[in-house]
Amino acid sequence: MDYQEALDYIHSHKRFRAKPGLERMRELLALLGNPQEQLSCVHIAGTNGKGSTVAMIASVLRAAGYKTGMYISPYVLEYRERIQVNGEMIHKEALVRLVERIQPFVEQVGELTEFELNTALAFCWFAEQDCDIVVLETGLGGRLDATNVIEHPLLCVITSIGLDHTEILGDTLAQIAAEKCGICKPGVRTVVSARQDPEAFEIIRRSVVEQNGAVLVSPSDFELEQTLTSAKMDLSGSEISLNGLKLHLPLVGEHQILNVWTAFAALHELSQKGFPKAAQASALRNGLESVRFPVRIETVCTDPLTILDGAHNPQGAQTLAHALELLGEIPVTGVMGVLADKDSAGALDALAPRFRRLICVTPDNPRALDAHNLAARADALGLQSSAAHTLEEGLALAQAVARSERGAVVVCGSLYLAAQARAILVGEGSGRCG
Repeated sequence: MDYQEALDYIHSHKRFRAKPGLERMRELLALLGNPQEQLSCVHIAGTNGKGSTVAMIASVLRAAGYKTGMYISPYVLEYRERIQVNGEMIHKEALVRLVERIQPFVEQVGELTEFELNTALAFCWFAEQDCDIVVLETGLGGRLDATNVIEHPLLCVITSIGLDHTEILGDTLAQIAAEKCGICKPGVRTVVSARQDPEAFEIIRRSVVEQNGAVLVSPSDFELEQTLTSAKMDLSGSEISLNGLKLHLPLVGEHQILNVWTAFAALHELSQKGFPKAAQASALRNGLESVRFPVRIETVCTDPLTILDGAHNPQGAQTLAHALELLGEIPVTGVMGVLADKDSAGALDALAPRFRRLICVTPDNPRALDAHNLAARADALGLQSSAAHTLEEGLALAQAVARSERGAVVVCGSLYLAAQARAILVGEGSGRCG
């Protein structure tokens, strides 16, 4: 088996099973010797912000000198991004070897999903690498997510709750919050992100109390407002003060400052749980300075200014729209493509005030919404829109318009689309940025 054959084998499995559950995942891991039981994990769930929060926590732990595993979902540029140790993706040869190892057991158990395979591979790699700590992001939900076989996490974190995957998780914030809180365990403290929706927070609070844990709201409203008021933000990131510590965060937007506070609370908890260097000033400073997370309000070109973001639900779109206020009054041309199972109307509604015009494209994904359908929805909101035949065509047109009027281009609507755009604009020396 070579690397491509290993990927093909992983991707040959279905995304979902008709009847979700953890039984098959537990059976597979038992056959593999339960590698997850060798790991010390921070388990993170949420709708928005969990990927950035994972990246921040992992970067600081790495800067503190701990051998740190990081598991994220989905990947943006390459499959191996999912599974990293100390910021380095799993080696291709190792991935092939591990796929060959688990394949007989996968066939024996049967009906495993792609994400279950991904998660089992990650657990095996982290155990093999003897990680000091692993920062683990759920894929979907929490209660029945494949990562929820972790019985005794060091810490649980719930980031911002919003409406997404409603066909699976429920169509209210309360239902979605209840699913996310499925990761909470008895006696395990839970950090909750700031500015949580009250309806969602009440479900989180009750869920954790029932598990005999403790809810930590981070930070207080006063501390948060102080940080936000004093922060200096531009498209390169933010200069912030965190409990008197001056820090530079190279991620853009007010929402990332909220994520920093969530990460800070988690790191403080970890410093009390056998990782004393997790909250040291030098680790915080160096870790946050070096954190990177592609296509999260990422500037990839300056001529014209071109920004990529994976916002794919109304809450994420509102966050992006708020961050775009940093552009001032310059005209913005949007390039947008969405998946058919997302709330494109809600996302369009949030972004329409920030866009002068919109070029709609069809993402290269079997779940994509046709560009003409998206354009029709945008037209209904009064947004000047058109449909491009390809993403390449849409990007070229948007950049030409932006150059002519000294404006900006913002590509959004899907992590898949943003990743595809990034490859076109900056990939392997053949990029089209000026």
